[in-house]
Amino acid sequence: MSYHNDPYDPKQVAYLSPEALEEAVADARTDFAAAVDLDALHKIKHRHLGDKAPVMLARREIGALPPAAKSDAGKRVNAARLAVNAAYDERSEVLAAEAAERVLREETVDVTLPTQRRMRGARHPITLMADGIADLFIAMGYQVNEGPEIEPEWYNFDALNIKPDHPARTMMDTFYVAAAKAGRDSGLVLRTHTSSLQIHSMLNQEPPIYAVAPGRVYRTDEVDATHSPVFHQAEGLVVDKGITMAHLKGTLDHFARAMFGSGVKTRLRPSYFPFTEPSAELDVWFEAHKDGPRWIEWGGCGMVNPRVLSACGIDPHVYSGFAFGMGIDRAVMLGHDVGDMRDMFDGDVRFPLALGTER
Repeated sequence: MSYHNDPYDPKQVAYLSPEALEEAVADARTDFAAAVDLDALHKIKHRHLGDKAPVMLARREIGALPPAAKSDAGKRVNAARLAVNAAYDERSEVLAAEAAERVLREETVDVTLPTQRRMRGARHPITLMADGIADLFIAMGYQVNEGPEIEPEWYNFDALNIKPDHPARTMMDTFYVAAAKAGRDSGLVLRTHTSSLQIHSMLNQEPPIYAVAPGRVYRTDEVDATHSPVFHQAEGLVVDKGITMAHLKGTLDHFARAMFGSGVKTRLRPSYFPFTEPSAELDVWFEAHKDGPRWIEWGGCGMVNPRVLSACGIDPHVYSGFAFGMGIDRAVMLGHDVGDMRDMFDGDVRFPLALGTER
């Protein structure tokens, strides 16, 4: 408030009196000290530092004073404003330190305590099965090979003795990515079997070769309880001197026992594959199958066709070998009594936990 029409006496302006300014500072300190946390302090800040705070109102009155009185009044108001600001900052620092100490005290975790906490989620059973197969064959002295999922037709078909007129090469069974063009004598396909990795192995290393290759493959199958356009195989390849069908049978027996238990029985049924000769289907006997005891087909195998060895630059008169391709998805279904393949791919995170395969 000001008195423009009367002779001015600064003592008549209550806000500018030393006593009023001292009282304003004292009130601010009292209120700030009473704040129990930062939120409470922020809520009362406007009372003492806002536009309508006593110190700020006093500051407005300075302009109405005579020139001789302005300097002294300005010093008093500025000192009071700085004192209120200092009181606020001091209390803010104290409350911030108390809050930090409280957080440390209340949220402290004793990392030495035992815990029963369970990890969220799980690795997929197919991944665990593929890793288990790789570990099994590594222990037998094999190496684990990988290869591209998009292959030239030569790797996927021609080098494996699958002729251009073979039904498997039609659009009914194969996903074609790119057709053959001038300057490229082979189209590109999504690999239909992991057998293409046999070709990579034999081209990239000299015999003896002992390799296993778990991987994803693609075929134009309709989705149902036992079929999927995307599934998984484990390809095995051995090329060495003196390899016979007896070595293949012994290897597959050990493989089956490791997957399905020590009491499992296997049999080889004569079959035909262009890349093996002779060829066989491997069946596994399941005594406790849900539909009763029976033989279940697991995969194909045989001795590597001499034409395949020759295509990869290996002399079939010196070396022989065997190869097999077993279904990883089928192994999971048989080993865990899964009746519908679609359960493995529908994204339900409870599926691995239901099988007890989490780790």
